[in-house]
Amino acid sequence: MSQASFSLRGRNPDVLTCIANLSNDEVFTPPEFANRMLDTLETAWAETNGGASIWADPTVTFLDPFTKSGVFLREITSRLTDGLATTIPDLMDRVDHILTKQVFGIGITQLTAMLARRSLYCSKWANGKHSIAKSLTTEDGNIWFERTEHTWVGRKKEKQVHPTELGEITVEIVGTGRCKYCGANEAGYARGDDLESHAYAFIHTDDVKTLVADLFGADVHFDVIIGNPPYQLSDGGFGTSAAPIYQLFVEKALDLDPRYAVFVTPSRWFAGGKGLDEYRERMLGDHRMRSIVDYPKLYEAFPGVKIRGGISYFLWERDYDGPCTVQTMWDGQPVGAPAERYLDAFDVLVRWNQAVPILEKVLAKKEPTTDSRVSSRKPFGLVGNFKGKASGAGLKSPVQLYANQRTAFIERAEIPANAAWVDEWKVLMTRAQGTSAAIETKFLSKPIVAPPGTACTETYLVAGHFKSEADANRYAGYLRTRFVRFLVSLRKPTQDASKSVYGFVPDIGLAGDWTDAKLYERYGLTPGEIAFIESQVAEHDDKAADLVDDEGADD
Repeated sequence: MSQASFSLRGRNPDVLTCIANLSNDEVFTPPEFANRMLDTLETAWAETNGGASIWADPTVTFLDPFTKSGVFLREITSRLTDGLATTIPDLMDRVDHILTKQVFGIGITQLTAMLARRSLYCSKWANGKHSIAKSLTTEDGNIWFERTEHTWVGRKKEKQVHPTELGEITVEIVGTGRCKYCGANEAGYARGDDLESHAYAFIHTDDVKTLVADLFGADVHFDVIIGNPPYQLSDGGFGTSAAPIYQLFVEKALDLDPRYAVFVTPSRWFAGGKGLDEYRERMLGDHRMRSIVDYPKLYEAFPGVKIRGGISYFLWERDYDGPCTVQTMWDGQPVGAPAERYLDAFDVLVRWNQAVPILEKVLAKKEPTTDSRVSSRKPFGLVGNFKGKASGAGLKSPVQLYANQRTAFIERAEIPANAAWVDEWKVLMTRAQGTSAAIETKFLSKPIVAPPGTACTETYLVAGHFKSEADANRYAGYLRTRFVRFLVSLRKPTQDASKSVYGFVPDIGLAGDWTDAKLYERYGLTPGEIAFIESQVAEHDDKAADLVDDEGADD
């Protein structure tokens, strides 16, 4: 009978592989992926501690400060249960020791905290009769959650007539503020008690060390902090605009000074992301970053979850100072050998190891780059949904306008910015380039050569403006090359093709027509390097560029 039960248990799926994600912002980590992260931790611990197993140490403490399904804590407990068998022979005593002294969590919502307790304690309540932790005395156990509220600042103010006295008073307008900690907009997140506030306690504090000491005791110091933080919050911008918040969790966790930190986050911080410049500079310059494992392919790491730019996990080690080991994964397999390199060699993290020697050859010539030619957002001061007029009839000085999926017309005098460019030849590039496909291969749209008498909305950037049609055509041809689009790809983690993605593209003049063959020769690329570029970047066909929409641009 017991053998039959064991057999059936082996056939049952792991419940944590079956639950649906809450959203693209709060993603459950698959157990298999969590175990890859734990394997990385295990290896690093052994290398630093003379081959010792982290799972055989009864004093090591673990914290998941943004637990959702409880998968990390569950898998850690499973490994410790095996590893401590010699040190604590009695199974019940061993499990009780692990759950009361070694593993801790902070839930991100009431629901996920309850789910994590079910995963870890096999009980809704940590001190319930079915709980496998026998020494815990509270219902929460070592997985804490309490509702936290946002702290609204920066509300708009206006003068109003005093309701009972003569004169005016200045009042704050409720709903116009933002949270001082996470930047959430008050209009979207000032909710009643029946809805989650999404004010995560771990990042809504000025002193995370005091917060954690209050929760778990001043004598608890965490050796390992591990997890998968919430990714973003809607910021109240146009459409589905959202601001990343995962970097706030990482920074707070590192402030706790653990021996090791292991986190999985979106990879867009490598080269872009709204408000991530300071975070990227901090992480690239931190020589305690010991390893990064990167999954560029959409959906690969978290099936069914669209995270543009892919995801990655990193291991940070407090007492390490050296190069970071970078490994790219594709279809479950490593791409080439891992490479040790200092992440701050460039101002962005170049995710492909094979790209680094190519980029070094390009930058060695110390040429200016084309981002100095490319306009900022709204090159003519016109927003993406600006309509204009259907024809130029009746306009004193009509200018043809390249807009979202159409052309329109505008009076020249009504162009808010860079009106002088109207009379020049221009090369236009869409601000958003990319699809929902798992693999991006073009990286830039086809250039549009716009003649004098034209302008555009912010759907496009002006990649360059010229006095002659010949120069505009040569420049457009240069931007179409695989070589240029490959260099763009190194700075473009999502659909957003902003000015900054041209920061590695050399500005080499327009004396002749540039082809890939000429460019490969100019920079001394090897056959292997050429093959790598052409494996990453597809040719553009010869059809003319179409008008496009700007769906999906990420800041």
